[in-house]
Amino acid sequence: MREFDIILRSLRQVQAFVELAMIQPFDISVGNEGQYINGKDLMGMFSLDYSGPVRVRVLSSPEEFFAFRSSAAQFLA
Repeated sequence: MREFDIILRSLRQVQAFVELAMIQPFDISVGNEGQYINGKDLMGMFSLDYSGPVRVRVLSSPEEFFAFRSSAAQFLA
């Protein structure tokens, strides 16, 4: 499992992240304070606290991870 932190400050950013996550062929979890949800689930994403960074957990190959992280660069903390 590989991880990185993101900051989502608006509904539009949450939607954009979920759209990016949905096209990935691997599992993505997003969470904070021990609560992790499916990063491809828009409704679940609304349950998180966005007052600070959230952690993204990715189950992928190293190549897939770095490609995904690069495509999510606009959200990096």
